[in-house]
Amino acid sequence: MNDNDYGMLIKYIHDSIEKHANNDLRKKEITIMQLRFLRALYEKSDYTYSYKELEKHFNVAQSTIAGIAKRLEKKKFVNTFMDDSDKRVKFIRLTSSGVELCIETLENIRETEELLTSRLTKEEKKLLKDLLRKVYEAVK
Repeated sequence: MNDNDYGMLIKYIHDSIEKHANNDLRKKEITIMQLRFLRALYEKSDYTYSYKELEKHFNVAQSTIAGIAKRLEKKKFVNTFMDDSDKRVKFIRLTSSGVELCIETLENIRETEELLTSRLTKEEKKLLKDLLRKVYEAVK
């Protein structure tokens, strides 16, 4: 690897994180995308999003949202329901099992982040976070 190859270094880090996450999530029979979906719901005060809001949040088609929702509903992590006043609007809400899963995985994420930064000082951690934000802002 070339020291000037920032993109590849970022990709290697991402791939390693994803590999560890997939190994942990396989035990729970969910995918990273499903976990991202659950986490988005978890971060809402009422644990609820409309399909349309999720389409925008993840920048994917409604059919993708519907597929993920269907698989998660089968696993009892979410419930879907229609708007009482407009049957064209569909919502998805996190169940108590979904909340429990999010709490468990948040701990795993904290552990992974600790591993990622375990060789850095407090100042280096702050600098890394600031620099990563700047890099992200440049490419988004």
